[in-house]
Amino acid sequence: MDTDIRARIPRGFIPHPNLSDEVNHNIVQSEIEGGVHMDSLREGEILEVETQNRWYRIENLGRGKALISGHPLFCPKPIPVSIEGCTWGGTMLKVRYIGRGMHLEFRHPHYHTIITSRIVEIRATNPLPNALA
Repeated sequence: MDTDIRARIPRGFIPHPNLSDEVNHNIVQSEIEGGVHMDSLREGEILEVETQNRWYRIENLGRGKALISGHPLFCPKPIPVSIEGCTWGGTMLKVRYIGRGMHLEFRHPHYHTIITSRIVEIRATNPLPNALA
């Protein structure tokens, strides 16, 4: 009886040889936990993003721009910002992506770069099919 079974591993789960184990782990973890690519949203689409410390409301304006509110100092009322993307707490940025378990990074017109606490939940108030993974 032949017990040598070979299974094909999906390409998306093969670690990149030039990245550290930690970075490879974070990339896979972000796919498991899910998130949304800002470019997959329509203009006017609204996200509610819960972090460990705050609730943010983000209205997509397109091309990485958004109106954001939810922080008592930085954005108590909707303010136009650039959504840079998300990090795992280091310098590697997943561009224009908002992911659970990650930190949102956006560019504020007065306070410059703002990095939130870890994202706990993401909800689309008017979701598109396949927008939230």
